[in-house]
Amino acid sequence: MPKPTIVLVHGAWADGSSWNAVSAELRGQGFTVFAPPNLLRGVATDAAYISSFVAQRTTGPVVLVGHSYGGFVITNVAADGDEVKALVYVDAFVPDEGETVFQILGGSGSALDVPDPTTVLDLAGYPGSPEGDLEAFLKADTVHSSFAQDLEEADRWLIVESQRPITLGANTTPSGAGAWKSRPSWAVVGTEDRVIPPATQRSMAERAGATITEAVGSHVSMVSEPQVTIDAILAAAAAVGD
Repeated sequence: MPKPTIVLVHGAWADGSSWNAVSAELRGQGFTVFAPPNLLRGVATDAAYISSFVAQRTTGPVVLVGHSYGGFVITNVAADGDEVKALVYVDAFVPDEGETVFQILGGSGSALDVPDPTTVLDLAGYPGSPEGDLEAFLKADTVHSSFAQDLEEADRWLIVESQRPITLGANTTPSGAGAWKSRPSWAVVGTEDRVIPPATQRSMAERAGATITEAVGSHVSMVSEPQVTIDAILAAAAAVGD
């Protein structure tokens, strides 16, 4: 079989550049790599967009990789097409049908699971929003202390300044059927993740039957410890070719 195409789906408060270190290494090993925009508007909209991207921009087998909320998206994208052969979750949600982001984080000890979300997030309206919906931005202190605490200060400030917000609605929309039930999956668990605590990540990954590895890193371990993510993707790609 040909080498699978690797499609990297970013999460909230990020963009495709969060995959730069991973993309460069995979490209150097002969893989075709894409890091499309994730709209961060809600799992139905976001999954439909990535599904369309995969259908139109790739040929042959695909390994879908999702970071954080991107895990919600790849779980729902993968059910749409037979070209997706494997899933890789990086510091990510691995939801089952009916679960929401807020439900999974509730009681987890996440830095975002607080009584008053405005202590960690800045909320703002956006054009065309459904009534009552808002965009959520990470406060600078949240980035520095809980989101990317293991990056250099200059890199943390770049996240603060360039973050793409996610809607509150995206965090309350339930997942569809878990595509990991019919496809092999891998999971990278960030042991210092303060957004999706390691125990929560591991529980979801074990439920999915994923092959689990650990990165001694924050919620953005694919930036601070990219080799762990690269190795997981290579393992998934090798399995697709078996």
